[in-house]
Amino acid sequence: MRTELARAGRALAAARLVTAFGHVSARIADGRLLMTPPVPLGTLTEDSPYAVLDLDAGDLPGGAPREAWIHVEIARARPGAGAICRAQPPTATALASAGVPIRPLHGQGAFLGPEVPVLDDAVLVRDRARGRALADRLGGAPALVLRGNGAVTTGASVGEAVALMWVLEASARMNATATAAGTPVPLSPAEQEAWRAAGPELLPRIWSHLQESS
Repeated sequence: MRTELARAGRALAAARLVTAFGHVSARIADGRLLMTPPVPLGTLTEDSPYAVLDLDAGDLPGGAPREAWIHVEIARARPGAGAICRAQPPTATALASAGVPIRPLHGQGAFLGPEVPVLDDAVLVRDRARGRALADRLGGAPALVLRGNGAVTTGASVGEAVALMWVLEASARMNATATAAGTPVPLSPAEQEAWRAAGPELLPRIWSHLQESS
């Protein structure tokens, strides 16, 4: 899993979805999380000082980023989430600040649901209460944009969570372009459902592409 997290960090950095900040976590034995350390993700190796998060602990372990509460509370609320990705996709962040919704205008955008939820609170999520509020706003969605503060995606695996972050930014760029050009028309519910059914096949290919490009 350390190897997988290191690959995720390098892929996110190469795709310009993170700079100095960002983190990724994955479930390991006993329901705990293995999380990337507070360093630029592009510098990660298998030997980096990853942190192990106990979801029932009253505080974070030494070496964990303070925003680890995001990962803890999402993992507690979403037992099926195998991995959580935190990044700063620039277009998605800008659209949240402008009040422009991110809706599925192309097939892959449907992987994110009918509309990506936004957490309307730009304060850093560095305590359990804010982490819980974020998890509540995320609900069952695969992605969430934090106003003025990047985004979070979840997936069954590290690769899926990272691929969805890439899809989020691609969908945001398409929404920005379409909004500037005219009136965006989202895919119909039936079209969205057809694309979501293909997600398990297509997301691993996106993850493979991101690794090859890093």
